[in-house]
Amino acid sequence: MSSSAPQPYKLIATDLDGTLLRHDETVSERTRQALAAATAAGAAHLVVTGRAVPWTRHILDALDYKGLAVCGQGGQLYHAGEHRLLTSVTLDRQLAGLALAKIEAEVGPLHLAASRDGLEGEVLVGPGYRVQEGPLPNVMMDDPGELWAAPLNKVYIQHPTLDDDALALAARQVAGDLVGVTVAGEGIVELLPLGLSKATGLSLAARRLGVTAKETLAFGDMPNDIPMFAWSARGVAMANAHDELKAVADELTTSNEEDGIAVVLERLYLS
Repeated sequence: MSSSAPQPYKLIATDLDGTLLRHDETVSERTRQALAAATAAGAAHLVVTGRAVPWTRHILDALDYKGLAVCGQGGQLYHAGEHRLLTSVTLDRQLAGLALAKIEAEVGPLHLAASRDGLEGEVLVGPGYRVQEGPLPNVMMDDPGELWAAPLNKVYIQHPTLDDDALALAARQVAGDLVGVTVAGEGIVELLPLGLSKATGLSLAARRLGVTAKETLAFGDMPNDIPMFAWSARGVAMANAHDELKAVADELTTSNEEDGIAVVLERLYLS
């Protein structure tokens, strides 16, 4: 697109896992170049991820990403260039405990993990909780009381037999008036502060950047991206996306392994 042509979007919001990142947690050169072309045309690139800051910082540093990032499922606004947490929303631990009790009364015992608040917040993992292989640090917890010992961003729940969608549905039905429930990836069902979503953090970041929803293009792959798509002018789902997100997307692109973000950005900014 020539510099004199109207710019299609002023903000490009991208999820990380399954969207911007390939399976090895890298970003392809083609996608880097497409994002560079968009930013050269005046658009801002904003990472919007379910990962809390401690699980996101190394990715942003590797990308040489210096701007704002929305982390923790919308609960954290992080300045990557300054390594500074600007805002953070925590989960009411009393409400979360009540929600867990109601969910377990409905479906039986759960396996638990939790993300502690802050720049250095640890992820605590309880007995039986299946942690995905990879470089993300976590701390095993033997005493269930440790879960509640410090402020939390979120609680992760897993069930021995129910799949993610069924567990999330059951949790919403019995505890949806106490906490938010979202599916953020395979094996990742999260309990969040009620009303919090990626759209919360995205709108806050956009306001700071002086950009509106009508000027925002969003990319994602999981149900936790649905609020971000609803807020943005256009939502693009990856080919590998969850069916719930595909159902509300304005457009489908190729997978995260096949430069799905670049395919769209090249059309908008390089054609």
